Amino acid sequence: MSNYNQQMIEKYRGNFLKEVQDNVEEGDWVKMCMQCGVCSGSCPLGPYWEHPPQEIFMMIRAGKRDEVLQSTSMWMCTSCYNCIARCPRGLPITHIMHGLATYAKRLGLAPKEQPTAKFAQMFWDNLTRTGRVNELKLGISLYFMNGFGEGVKTALKMKDIGLGMMKTKRLSPMELLGGHGCKDTKGLHAMLKKAQELEEARIGKSGS
Repeated sequence: MSNYNQQMIEKYRGNFLKEVQDNVEEGDWVKMCMQCGVCSGSCPLGPYWEHPPQEIFMMIRAGKRDEVLQSTSMWMCTSCYNCIARCPRGLPITHIMHGLATYAKRLGLAPKEQPTAKFAQMFWDNLTRTGRVNELKLGISLYFMNGFGEGVKTALKMKDIGLGMMKTKRLSPMELLGGHGCKDTKGLHAMLKKAQELEEARIGKSGS
């Protein structure tokens, strides 16, 4: 168990809802859920959730900390925003799901083999390297994230689409050599470093 996770357990012992309100983006809205289930019925991935959103909110209020933070549910959100558009009370459900996922990762409780968590990290690493997404490198990383053999199978299956994208100049082999970046990559990295320092300071303060 990480020191930060232990600090949060001690600080919020017996009050997981308060912990979520203090540490999760839009966490204050959790208590407004009236358990109608519209969010789950609106979600394209609804049948595949371990716990649908309204159940996650109910579990938070019931103090089921480990079950929520170790769940794969938050990592299923694809940011389609159907839930927000249809929620009778206008809860920012998408933001809460991503906030819970981020918080679980910060605590060291996020599922290790969740595909969407892997993709999120790969996308971030790809984007922050030059300030622009290198689609070819990102695609190759996705193909091979579950091993070399699986990557070759996926690449062969997708070859016609890839060739078509190259013909229409939607994909360039030159991206393997670096591709396009933003004008001030050093400035971008400095900004991200500062943001990281501020976030670590905030986390340290909240854990004290």
